[in-house]
Amino acid sequence: MAEEDSIILLQEAIAGNKAYIDISLSENISVICINRESKVKKLISFSTMHGHNKQFWIHNKTWEYYISSDDFLMIQDLAVKPGLNYEVLISADEQEKETINETDMGFGQDYEDIAAMLEPERVEQIKENSDRLELLIAQKPKEEELVTEALVDTVKITMLHNHASLMNAVNLSNDEAKRQTQGLVDSTLQFVKSSSQLLTSNIFDDELMNTLVSKSNGTIIQHMIRVYLNGLAFLSYYNKTVTSSSLITKLRASFGTRYREFYHSIMPHIESEDITLERVFHGGLRVIPEKDFLAWATGFLIHDLGKASAVEYHEGEAAYNRDIVEEHVKIGYTSIMNKTNYPREAGLVTGYHHEYYGNPGGYGYFRSYLDYYKKANPNTEQNYFIAFDIKPVIDCEAIAYFPAKVLEIIDVYDSVTDPNRKYRKAMTPQEALAMMEEEFIIKQPKIDIIIFDIFSRFVGEMSLQ
Repeated sequence: MAEEDSIILLQEAIAGNKAYIDISLSENISVICINRESKVKKLISFSTMHGHNKQFWIHNKTWEYYISSDDFLMIQDLAVKPGLNYEVLISADEQEKETINETDMGFGQDYEDIAAMLEPERVEQIKENSDRLELLIAQKPKEEELVTEALVDTVKITMLHNHASLMNAVNLSNDEAKRQTQGLVDSTLQFVKSSSQLLTSNIFDDELMNTLVSKSNGTIIQHMIRVYLNGLAFLSYYNKTVTSSSLITKLRASFGTRYREFYHSIMPHIESEDITLERVFHGGLRVIPEKDFLAWATGFLIHDLGKASAVEYHEGEAAYNRDIVEEHVKIGYTSIMNKTNYPREAGLVTGYHHEYYGNPGGYGYFRSYLDYYKKANPNTEQNYFIAFDIKPVIDCEAIAYFPAKVLEIIDVYDSVTDPNRKYRKAMTPQEALAMMEEEFIIKQPKIDIIIFDIFSRFVGEMSLQ
């Protein structure tokens, strides 16, 4: 770490000079972060900090940001080299405007403080989140407003800590990263259990959505919170419906007219009459046991942790860049599988939630894995559609993983009903469901039709509460 007399305050060094900012990004210089109160120091790359807030060094009450004198001299030297043509000055008003815009599309104003925390601080905050929820679990009767506010606040903070920790762990060896993140994993798993216990199935009410909008500052983090909470609510609804209604009987009765041809179009090598409910769901539709429920919920919580603020979800003024969009799945999947001890199920949810039944519009790790597996096992034949367990997916007996197919639906639904959509008007629940059936089922089989029908019932029943 540089000594005090060999570092320069970042705000003074950059002073609105776009050339200096661009060079700092291209050279990926290290930022020296010093806590104003504790004087704790951390090194974080300029690109990481800039990726979440383009003017992270401005008006921060908790941290001061510096660069080394050597780095500053290098930046100055590169800035005056022939052939460089940078715009030099950005006005204070423009800086503030960019900060607001970046915050809106990123992880929110709290992130820069969280990103600079030490690992024990992260673990302690997540434990405090769980304690807060446990107190509400014990409270009878529960105050809906307090529950809603607590869920939104604690889910957001837990997600941000996980994102920051994984971004730091990327540069460590796998073994060292797993050791460093173990406390984070343990505290997050406990948090998932607490939030699952507290959550009621009434997740689509106006109170929750209004609180979520007011308590969260960035479109990415808002999306992640909503998907997690709505995912928990749907899994709970699914379990209740499978055990307490005639759902399976109704599905069998309508299977031939409503579902068989959809699945036959995906697996034409199977005779149409051989496609049954048990062929669709490996082992048949069944209740999700608590262990799987919590592992899948963890996957919902961390599924977008590889996403950067430059990626807007399902919309944007810029042209669609498939490479950028795919990158968040790759980063999230490899980080979770290689750098942490999260349940393997959570990693698979992260890596496989954009597969879309092999449609060219989808992407994910399972495609390359399947190609590799078939080369090693040329007689491989997939004869099931969805598995509840990992083994049939890994052994390429089934083409999809149940929680990933659930997440695909909730992901799309949330993106088009998002009240903060910037470039298109948010759809109503009914409009969203109609669009999804037309575009993702009828025109192209991407999401699962049976899970979608159960989800549609879920949305309809929640809207009536």
